[in-house]
Amino acid sequence: MVVPSGISAFCCPLMEQVDALRRLGPCGKPVGIHCKSKPSGGIFNSFCHDAPASLSSMVLKSMKISTVMKCVQGSPCSLHLNIKGTLSLDENVRGLEICSFSLDTQQSQCINVRFTRKKSKILNEKKVQVEFNCIEVNVAQHIYVTMKTVPHYCEVKLSQQYYVEDCRNSDVGKYIPACSAGKLDYTLDRARKIVTVNVSNFPRDQDYYVRLCHKWFTCEDVGAFAVIKGKESLKSVSLKYSQLLPCLCIEGWLALPDARRIQLCPFENDTQVLWDNIVYNPSTQTLAWEPACPVLVMVNLCRFTKSNDYCEDIENSFKNSPEKQVKYSRVDTHPRLCMKFTTKRGSWIKCPFAHGEFPAWKMRTSAVAEQIQVFFTSQTKARFSVLVCNRTQMASCESLGIHHSVSVGDSVSITVPREMCGSTICIQGWRTDVDYSVPLQICDTYCGFHGQSHSDGNPAKAMTHRMKSVQSLH
Repeated sequence: MVVPSGISAFCCPLMEQVDALRRLGPCGKPVGIHCKSKPSGGIFNSFCHDAPASLSSMVLKSMKISTVMKCVQGSPCSLHLNIKGTLSLDENVRGLEICSFSLDTQQSQCINVRFTRKKSKILNEKKVQVEFNCIEVNVAQHIYVTMKTVPHYCEVKLSQQYYVEDCRNSDVGKYIPACSAGKLDYTLDRARKIVTVNVSNFPRDQDYYVRLCHKWFTCEDVGAFAVIKGKESLKSVSLKYSQLLPCLCIEGWLALPDARRIQLCPFENDTQVLWDNIVYNPSTQTLAWEPACPVLVMVNLCRFTKSNDYCEDIENSFKNSPEKQVKYSRVDTHPRLCMKFTTKRGSWIKCPFAHGEFPAWKMRTSAVAEQIQVFFTSQTKARFSVLVCNRTQMASCESLGIHHSVSVGDSVSITVPREMCGSTICIQGWRTDVDYSVPLQICDTYCGFHGQSHSDGNPAKAMTHRMKSVQSLH
């Protein structure tokens, strides 16, 4: 291995930074051979000559490339190419030229090494190993390396492509300044919807990128990224946002290929806005919710009871949300039909039809003689079921086995035997032409006279006294 001339430090192979120190010679000087090295533009050696008949085609053999790290005390470490090759000495070969061409930047570097002619003649046809590590490279560069003789003989050349390690390599990520992702701090202007990002702890002569993104499996762009120029003294930038979402993150990285990125996601607790993105399609009767951020949540439909702000779960409507959309088909647009979102932080109720923007249906009852008449009104064509039930608790009503079907605009008469009457008797109705409907209940409509005796002298009056019309709440 070789050390650049005039430098008191050593170039060490990655992962071998201690063991390599004892095996190095001066830059451009293969150990045991006297030679001189100097930078070369490669122009004068770019044209090839016909090789002499005595020159072996195997004069150059087995070029190998690796990356080494040069660390000078008090200065940042840097990366260099470590290039090895086998050369058969010949009186027609006066030296070697090694060039690297960056496919990323289109820049080239060449090192020209000359052998002492006297030594070359004495050691004619002897094989020696040549090693160079004087060519500096950047992190994650794509390099094309050539090794050829001086003078350059046609078809006597070795070439190879090489990828320099990126910041994911443990040594490169730890010791090379370009892999320092920096430190992010921010201030928030909620009124103007602006995040001001301050960047520190990164190379001062290097440009730095900052952007806002939504973090899913990867961080998806939210607008264009901003550039902080390394030469500028102000290391901050202002970015506009539309919503403060829990997955809104600030991401920063150096302006280098495959540079390591850091993220700051300060709004993870702002989950309330996630439940707003509910959309209803009247033509397909589809209710859908699409999360703006990935979230572990259980979603279900429920019936909102205004009396105690409780939302009774609707059976067979529970869905997990590992995907980007939760959808319900053939949904009733009643104001009391709501969506419930449950996470480990709690539950949230959203009622998309509560503001009267969609047509709703109504149910009312009246007592006539010894019968209950049930009526449905709706702006759209619909079918309903009617059930007589006994309310055992606030959220449940046990069927009493009396069931009827009715279309909108029609009515149905129900006879409830006196022995079945009680203060908890209810008439329950719901739509049957959709998959998800809220059941509405009207209780104590007819049987409120239970317990009164006909001996009061006017049983008809007792019945008339209990006649009333009840309209469902919106």
